[in-house]
Amino acid sequence: MNIIDIHTHGIGGYDTRRATEEEILKMAEIHGSSGVSAILPTIYPDTIQVMRENMLAVKRAMAIQRSEKRDPPLQKGGRGDSPAAILGIHLEGPFLNPAKCGALNAAIFIEPTEHHLDELLDGLEDVVKIITIAPELDGATRLIRKISDRGIIASMGHTDATYNEAEAGFNAGAKGITHIFNAMRGLHHREPGIAGFGLLNQDIFIEVIADPFHLNPKTLELIFRTKNPDRIILVSDSVKGTKTLECEKEQGVVDDSGRLQGGAMTIAESSQRLIELGFDKGAVRKCISENPEVYLV
Repeated sequence: MNIIDIHTHGIGGYDTRRATEEEILKMAEIHGSSGVSAILPTIYPDTIQVMRENMLAVKRAMAIQRSEKRDPPLQKGGRGDSPAAILGIHLEGPFLNPAKCGALNAAIFIEPTEHHLDELLDGLEDVVKIITIAPELDGATRLIRKISDRGIIASMGHTDATYNEAEAGFNAGAKGITHIFNAMRGLHHREPGIAGFGLLNQDIFIEVIADPFHLNPKTLELIFRTKNPDRIILVSDSVKGTKTLECEKEQGVVDDSGRLQGGAMTIAESSQRLIELGFDKGAVRKCISENPEVYLV
């Protein structure tokens, strides 16, 4: 079984912010050691120049994997004996809503314009697989169309979108929702919001962080009982401070104020956690294998 993590910023002391291919390759090794077959290193929002430097590091790491044959065939069974293959890049921003910044730096978010998109992607379109964007921002639906037309997946996240705004983003071409319920407008009885849209629309894919800290087990149950099981994708949203398999995970990855900074588990671990909680094994395994494969096609 191929295990694919489409949203990981870092792990085990390494992350995408350092702008070196060595950091990215170490991320791939650590994920591979946990049984993850492939990853999309995820770039934090920053100035366009800084984001491009980070993206170039991932591109160089991809080239090294190919040249040294370190990019294995997607491993069957998750044996953990090879680095995870680097499939491309997920850009989490910079076209996000400051009101739902989560652990990200809201001051760095920029307007969703085609000019900014062109600057960001110039010469790097071939390695960018996903861009997270807030659909309610002025100009965002137009940019979602442009992103989709370029063959890149638009995923809606870090957003205060209403149900109708989320639906407009989907109709413009958005294919996914980034870490549903986290850093977004939640469910309300008079306004189901983007979270409600993600659950009820049976075609859009949703990312789910299934560590013990981001979603209550009953919220996870709501997702799995409501959502089309072919459209759920487990992600780690792991960061530099995410511990490796040998470490205990008694608390989430938090800053000094207790705010969550990212996920605490690899998807190999979080999927096993769901199975131990009683979720259907077949459905859970699809969320880390077949579903992300279909999403990225």
